[in-house]
Amino acid sequence: MTPPPAVSVVIPVRNEAGNVASLVAEIETALASCGPFEIVYVNDGSTDSTSDELRRLAETRPHLREIRHATSCGQSAAVRTGVRAALAPVILTLDGDGQNDPAFMPAFLSALSQAGGNCGLVQGQRVGRKDTGFKKFQSRIANKVRAAVLNDGTRDTGCGFKCFPREAYLALPYFDALHRFMPALVRREGLGIAYVDVVDRPRFSGVSNYGFFDRLWVGIVDLAGVRWLIKRRRNVPVVTEISR
Repeated sequence: MTPPPAVSVVIPVRNEAGNVASLVAEIETALASCGPFEIVYVNDGSTDSTSDELRRLAETRPHLREIRHATSCGQSAAVRTGVRAALAPVILTLDGDGQNDPAFMPAFLSALSQAGGNCGLVQGQRVGRKDTGFKKFQSRIANKVRAAVLNDGTRDTGCGFKCFPREAYLALPYFDALHRFMPALVRREGLGIAYVDVVDRPRFSGVSNYGFFDRLWVGIVDLAGVRWLIKRRRNVPVVTEISR
């Protein structure tokens, strides 16, 4: 009987057929000594051969699953779909383009374990960004604005490399672009955050599939909403059951 996975790796993808096989192989190598795991790809309305590639790989990999969105719903929706379908209590997420190096996965798991039960998130923070100058400029401005408004203590919330308890994530209020505001919302729940610096890489192949409006202008509206959620947070009552 196959043991249940201890870790679920959730990867949102859209039109990343050329990157799937290499990334799956790297994840398998990185987690080989970390206990049983599964890889959950959420195919967010791809129109290329991403699904064909995933089916081919899954024929010899029982730990690999694909979940498909009929149409593209965005990165946050894809992550949520994957987390809800995950079988493990601990989730690792990373981007499907190869820029997040799976070799750092054991460091994320170790950081979560060492932080203790009050840790709600291990957030990756990229060093040596390999994006275009314009994309780095977008991220720099967005991070400065977010930090000033939310004071979440996080340098790089846009990094898709994260590790968290599944239950902690599902307890967060869901909205589009949630993945970019997780540190602030995790702190809102009274949980701690740990950080792991990760070396950024060039994408394996293809081009970015989540564009300018996903990263900056739409985020301004989301930023106001997150600030409102934080301000409206009330203390959670401590309930003691009285036996009769």
